[in-house]
Order: sequence, then C-alpha cells, then structure tokens
Amino acid sequence: MLRIGVIGAGHWGPNLIRNFHEGASTEVACVADTAESRQTLIRERFPTVQVTGDALEIIDGDAVDAVVITTPTSTHYELAKRALECGKHVLVEKPICTRSDEAEELCELAERNQRVLVVGHVFLFNQGVRHVKDCIDAGRLGDLYYVSMVRTNLGPIRVDVNASWDLAAHDISIANYWFDAEPVEVSAAGGAWVNQGIDDAVFATLRYPSGALANLHVSWLSPRKARDITVVGARSMLTFDDMNLTEPIRIYDKHVDDVRTAAPYIDSFASFRSTVRDGDILIPKVSLGEPLRAECSHFVDCIENGTTPLADGRCGLAVVKALEAIDRSLAAGGRRETV
Repeated sequence: MLRIGVIGAGHWGPNLIRNFHEGASTEVACVADTAESRQTLIRERFPTVQVTGDALEIIDGDAVDAVVITTPTSTHYELAKRALECGKHVLVEKPICTRSDEAEELCELAERNQRVLVVGHVFLFNQGVRHVKDCIDAGRLGDLYYVSMVRTNLGPIRVDVNASWDLAAHDISIANYWFDAEPVEVSAAGGAWVNQGIDDAVFATLRYPSGALANLHVSWLSPRKARDITVVGARSMLTFDDMNLTEPIRIYDKHVDDVRTAAPYIDSFASFRSTVRDGDILIPKVSLGEPLRAECSHFVDCIENGTTPLADGRCGLAVVKALEAIDRSLAAGGRRETV
C-alpha cells in the first residue's frame, strides 16, 4: 500500500483524503491541519488516521511515501520543497506556487531526486475537457481561432490571492492543454471592490504562438455560477458547459466557407458577404465521472508505474508564468505583457 500524508484539511482537503483513503492501493496514514476543529472532524470521520497540527511531522518522518498539499497558495512552495528534499512524491494543489522562479526550482528538485511532482489542475482529468481535446487533435474543429471561457460564482471570496490566481488558473491549464502550447502574450483588466488590492473579477486575453486567442472572464462576485467555454475553429465550433452534467458538449457544424475581398464597385449584398455554413448540432455522450478521483488514481499510477504526469510541475510552471503576466498587465492598466 502506498502511504499518503495529506497536509491541509480545510475546504478541499477532505475530498482528497476520501479519495486516497478509498483507493485500492493507497492508505491515508497521516493528516495535518493547524485548526483544532478540523483535526477533530478528521479524527471522527477517519478514526484510523493519525492527525497532527504539525505538517513537518509528516514531511520529515518515515510514515508516508507521498505528500498531498492542499493548503493556502502562499505555503505551497516551502511545503513542496521540503517534501521533495525528504524524498517524498508530491501532489500539490493549483497553483503550484506564487512565483515562477520557485516553480522552476520545484521542477528541478523533483527531476534531480527522481520524485513525482503533480499539480492539482483537476480539470485536465474532466472527461468533457478530454473529449474536447480529442476533437481538436483529430482536426474536427480545424485550425483554432479562439476560445472564450467564463468561470463565475458568488464566492468563495479569497483574501490571499486575486480571482485570476484562484479561478483563471483552471482555464489557463485547460487552454494550454487544448492548444498544446503556452501563451506568449497577455493583457488584462480587473476590479477590486470587496477587499482593497485583491481583484474580485479579471478579464484577460491570452495570445498563443499560432495566433489563437483565449479570452477569460473570472469572478467570485457574480450572481450566477457558470463554467462556460466556447471553442471556435475554421471547420466547426463547440460549446462546453461544465454545469450541465448530462449534455455538457455541443458541436456545431458552423463555419465561414469563404471570406471575400470587397470589389471596388458593389451592387449587391451577395457580392461582398461571406458564405456561412449553418449545419447540424451534435451532442456527444460524455460520462463525466469524478475528475478528482481520476487525478488521484493518475498520481498513484505515476508513482507505481512511471507514467508521465499529465499535470506535472512544468505544466504548473507554465500556468504561473501566465498568471504573473496577468498581474503585470493589471498593474499597468491593461498593457500587453510578454509571458
């Protein structure tokens, strides 16, 4: 059995504890949380698990083979670094940390110590996201023009990071996965209304090497919970609604066949308009399952069988670089920033 130590039992931690505790080849040996109330809850729910208030007791000890870090973002770097130095495999929640130089250091440390480092970009394990990737790779959409991504809700409001670090991290990881590339340029605008200096809503545009764009709208100050994505390609278009558990994806046989140059003298609408194809709408059957369970199983598979991580440290590093560029653009009033 692979022995797992979980650091952080707050909002997301119990879900990770449950998945690893129920795993066929894993057991949660230890859980650490600084809050006594969370310690009590874990002891009641998982009476066989050792509970402590000291994370280093787990990291430095011999009771676990791997460490799962689900603590505030500002703590990720120090905890992950210590765990890798102690020879532990690491699954750290997104974003991997708050600075790209620190993320680079974690990647190099994992590679040097031959330890598995996985970042919790859980949407890469969403079957809907994977189905869209298959459609793109098969050429079904043609050359990609842009994706438009909306991720909003009323809360939870963070005080340690802005909305882009909390929410856009998901969408950047998805866009990088679909485009099989990292953005080269970013521009962004945002607003801080609830807590001074912390943007509650961010609107960002990322440009990729192919010229394709990803436009992101993220907010924890919205009346409606939404996870909507539109993908526009040269051959067809697609929508993905992650809140729709039965029919999340729609593929539209719609595209522009021919973009014509206007003649010097135009005497009819037909002589300058584009030819538009408006065909059928296909709703593929996609079984979403539980992405977090798939992520946990993948982490174990990487440790036991040497499988290459889908969301490795380099994936996490690319997201942090884009988030840093968004922050620079926000500070500069929306100026385009190189990633």
